[in-house]
Amino acid sequence: MPEMIDKALLQDFADHLTVVKGRSSHTVKAYLRETSEFVDFLLEERHLTSLDQVSRHDIRSFLFQSRGRNQNVSLARKLSSLRAFFRFLVRQGRLVSNPALEVESPRFPKKQPRFLSVDEAFALVEAPEADSPLGLRDRAAFELAYSSGLRVGELVRLDLGDLDLNQGLVRVMGKGRKERIVPVGAKAVEALRRYLSVRDRLAGSNPAGASPALFLGRRGGRLNDRTVRRVMDEWVKRLGLEQGLSPHALRHSFATHLLESGADVRSIQEMLGHASLSTTQKYTHLNLDHLRRIYDRTHPRAVRGGPRSQESGDDE
Repeated sequence: MPEMIDKALLQDFADHLTVVKGRSSHTVKAYLRETSEFVDFLLEERHLTSLDQVSRHDIRSFLFQSRGRNQNVSLARKLSSLRAFFRFLVRQGRLVSNPALEVESPRFPKKQPRFLSVDEAFALVEAPEADSPLGLRDRAAFELAYSSGLRVGELVRLDLGDLDLNQGLVRVMGKGRKERIVPVGAKAVEALRRYLSVRDRLAGSNPAGASPALFLGRRGGRLNDRTVRRVMDEWVKRLGLEQGLSPHALRHSFATHLLESGADVRSIQEMLGHASLSTTQKYTHLNLDHLRRIYDRTHPRAVRGGPRSQESGDDE
């Protein structure tokens, strides 16, 4: 019997994303928003009743109708959500094939990751004042994000038990509930020890009991990513850095600076928690400018006015 198109499918999809895939609540809401719009389109515009009636033409029509209020990058995100939705339905045996795979993704220029120079990164992580528990917390959070390349969501989800400062390691629960162990640098360890020495002052403001969270908010509960973004935005402005930098810029800076210092891409992939090496390889493109500057400054045939290279026999 054909599977009927209804809103119950969306709840099943949400449960799958949450329980099986381990997606964050933010990601689940985004997927549901896109798929809910599509289900409404099928029911109200296309007047379809069963899943086996849906074709690539319906998906293309949905994307075309959305063009007026969405740029190509948003349309590509919608298509990605629909591909995940139909992939779920195929795996559940509710559909034979995934019609979204037959639709080409809209083209759009991919943004290069924004990152800080080494001096800018140092200035930012050292900016929060060390004269209050909140200042020490912010300093420790910035240092750890830059030291270990953490996503802001990973940072605020850390518990006290995830840290091993004696070994200089942190256990991180990444996307899809994939766990990884990442080194913590000496400066970050120092900042974390100083923060932990005053953490109880924040925890004591929560009468309901102590939170296991590593980073606490003003009222003693777990620090949230919005606060981290707000605090970083304030320091970015005060330091006169490029506007619009998010905490993710510290993660990008972590990867870029490691690559510039000679770290191999696969090691960076493991520390970042990327499932695919191709995701990490975007940093090699950023590094080309750095390599070109070194080449232009040091190669005898590239330096303007530099000495001419001497002729020599072929190396064997």
